[in-house]
Amino acid sequence: MFLENTVNQKEQFGWIEVICGSMFSGKTEELIRRLKRAQFAKQKVEIFKPAIDQRYDNEKVVSHDYNEIRSTPVPAAANILILADSCDVIGIDEAQFFDSEIVSVCNDLANKGIRVIVAGLDMDFKGNPFGPMPNLMATAEYVTKVHAVCTRTGNLAQYSYRKAKSDDLVLLGEVDEYEPLSRAAFYKAMMRDKVRNMKVNDPVVIPSKSKQANA
Repeated sequence: MFLENTVNQKEQFGWIEVICGSMFSGKTEELIRRLKRAQFAKQKVEIFKPAIDQRYDNEKVVSHDYNEIRSTPVPAAANILILADSCDVIGIDEAQFFDSEIVSVCNDLANKGIRVIVAGLDMDFKGNPFGPMPNLMATAEYVTKVHAVCTRTGNLAQYSYRKAKSDDLVLLGEVDEYEPLSRAAFYKAMMRDKVRNMKVNDPVVIPSKSKQANA
């Protein structure tokens, strides 16, 4: 459960909140909810996303449920520091797509007294920790892991299974390319893919001794 930070006016430091999980788990939805609450409280809010993410809109952060909020696309994490001056709250979506500098950027912002809210995939399509997310989660004050519902079992899902045939680490997509799976369903799907992709050589036929003698 996420707990609001208590305010101590003598401490001028901010903090980092990380919202992580699989595809279709509601990460962006939760990010937008927290940011809109801050805007309603008349706090100065800026939202950033990687420039490569143009799935729904070139500039807005949009959830799978089409909830949206204005954002600034940036090509690299370093740009956020330049554009985040005099803000109360900073939101960052799809943090896994940023370079490793995003970790120091978030910590620098928090050290300046800014509340930093970050959302991103914690694992890639192979089930491995994704990009800078593990380091962000380690340095954050608050980490919220949200879950999707497995499309095959109905259980909680924390894996993003890639249906599209691509080995590229970064592949932007939606329901046609990905589906959320539970641990058991993900393991079975990956094993099936492994067997399907195995290369089996034709067996070498060795003539029997009787055929060799008759030759």
